[in-house]
Amino acid sequence: MTALFVAVLYLFSSSVQGATVHAVSPASGPLNELIADLQPGDTLLLSAGHYSGSIIIDRSVKIEGNPGAVIDGLGAGHVILVDAPDVVVQGLTIINSGELLSEEHSGVFITKNGSRAIVSNNQIRHNLIGINLKGPEQALITSNSIIGRKDLRMNERGNGVHVWNSPGSVVQKNHISQGRDGIFSTTSRNNRFVDNHFSQLRFAVHYMYTNHSEISGNISENNHVGYALMYSSHLKVINNISRGDRDRGIFFNYTNHSEITNNRVSGGAEKCAFVYNSNINQILNNHFEGCMIGVHFTAGSEQNEIYGNNFMGNKTQVKYVGTRELEWSQTDGGNYWSDHLAFDLDGNSIADKPYRPNTIVDQLIWRHPTAKVLLNSPALQLLQWAQSHFPALHPGGVQDSFPLMQPNTL
Repeated sequence: MTALFVAVLYLFSSSVQGATVHAVSPASGPLNELIADLQPGDTLLLSAGHYSGSIIIDRSVKIEGNPGAVIDGLGAGHVILVDAPDVVVQGLTIINSGELLSEEHSGVFITKNGSRAIVSNNQIRHNLIGINLKGPEQALITSNSIIGRKDLRMNERGNGVHVWNSPGSVVQKNHISQGRDGIFSTTSRNNRFVDNHFSQLRFAVHYMYTNHSEISGNISENNHVGYALMYSSHLKVINNISRGDRDRGIFFNYTNHSEITNNRVSGGAEKCAFVYNSNINQILNNHFEGCMIGVHFTAGSEQNEIYGNNFMGNKTQVKYVGTRELEWSQTDGGNYWSDHLAFDLDGNSIADKPYRPNTIVDQLIWRHPTAKVLLNSPALQLLQWAQSHFPALHPGGVQDSFPLMQPNTL
């Protein structure tokens, strides 16, 4: 009776509502012909071996691979094209797409008909674009390893995950390296990019015209730029790490109405953060350490709340280009500045004097870097003394009226 029960249970699990698991090998024939015989809900289970692409999935089925199952695009077109809803692509090694950027050749290309597609636990290697979401809704891209075309120059490569007009889609827990951008998202909304790891790329995450979306828990290491957020609004950028990125940790360009909190940038970037014409944002409780410039703030950015951040060991803490007076604090605390020499006589954990990172001397050195040799000269020391005693001499800029005495714990 036990054996009979197990057999019945197996048959039931393999054939729910007519769905069937079809185990195949490379000798079973071309994959497109095998897919044509599937019914919606069926699974095509590939044994280890080498299968030729390009394949088209035009029905709601699951394509799953046992360890060692490789689908090879042979350098032409898309390796896998998904053109039906509710498709699952799982457990495969997917290699060798075509290399025409004009055609967006991809390891996995999902059309607008591919809503709710799931692409998970795949090894995606040596494709121009790793995974391309071209208009589907609510796709899930999870737990894949995506390595791009390291044989090409960076600007000739495609992106690890390319997202266009794919509302509600989620990209999570992927390892992406050696492409152009890790995730490039444009003209989309309500996306979540969570817990991914990026390395050896131009931008880890590149946002263009993507609104009401979340970037959280990601790690960017040794890229040119960590998180480039451009022409987008109502973003949540939370708990991300930029470590050892070359140019910028976080870059805001026309980014508005967004929350940037609990992010950490370290490892010697040229600029930990660059804020350009970005307005009405909350930049709170972030950690900016060891950069040439902590924050470069310019181009008329207005109505931003900036407090609770740690500015530690940056060669220049803030480079502000503008003439307005900006207050980066609130009454119960501003930011922590590692170079601020001040006392806390009343013991309230707030320094007894404000912090101004922008002085006439700072601006003189930005415009004329060779003037650094005069930093200890009597003339510049007199200029610094005069400015500290006559506030009207301040050129405009940032002030933190309630600087913290200790770094904020993230």
